[in-house]
Amino acid sequence: MVKIDKLKEIILKKKERVAQNKLLLPEEELKLKAQGLTPARPFIEAINKPRQISLIAEIKKASPSEGLIRENFNHLDIAKAYQDAGAQAVSVLTEEDYFLGNISYVNEIKNLIDLPVLRKDFILEPYQVYESRFYGADAILLIADLLTQDEIAQFSGIAVELGMDYLVEVHNEKELKKVLKLKGVPLIGINNRDLRTLEVDPKTTEKLFTLIPKDKIVVVESGLKTYQDILFLKILGVNAVLIGTAFMQAENAGAKVNELMGW
Repeated sequence: MVKIDKLKEIILKKKERVAQNKLLLPEEELKLKAQGLTPARPFIEAINKPRQISLIAEIKKASPSEGLIRENFNHLDIAKAYQDAGAQAVSVLTEEDYFLGNISYVNEIKNLIDLPVLRKDFILEPYQVYESRFYGADAILLIADLLTQDEIAQFSGIAVELGMDYLVEVHNEKELKKVLKLKGVPLIGINNRDLRTLEVDPKTTEKLFTLIPKDKIVVVESGLKTYQDILFLKILGVNAVLIGTAFMQAENAGAKVNELMGW
């Protein structure tokens, strides 16, 4: 029960933070600020390469399952190392309380590297979609387990209006069916980690991948630790992988990218 309550705890805390942010920067004001910015970088285009598996390299200091992952943490150094190692895109964990992230990292990283940046967080309200664009995100993560079909449609619609791409993450068949009923979702993430128990099962990908139409771009997340893991997914036909912990635990993140991806 404790682990299951962790997700509820994260969501409650996130709602509190969104409420605080709205006091500091009201939604109407934020909407205006999110207009007329430099166009977003094409995230989907960057990770959808024929006959190769792309890497979305993640920047995160901590997680509920691992605790503190990287003590010597400098998001800018890590972002530069990822770009130099050949990553196609970067994911930035911006949740403050359990992942020790910060949304300001997105803008700082965008000013340093040329890769598109995905904001990874628990997006529960339209406010956060506008906020993502305002801080420079090129794409956002939407978690099917936490959102209704209507909310996914609404939030993705706002993202598209703002020129951003979006990744909809699923963990089981029920969530996948919910997402596939929506028209025009181009990018589906299969998360091998159950957000409620925090346990990782690599077989999740095997179960769900065959159920996804061939015209969708598929990203696999969580539990990827070896070149063999990547090779298996490449043979399966997966378009991209999102990896964070394995790189964050390595002393040299860039060298770990080359080792894991076989570049």
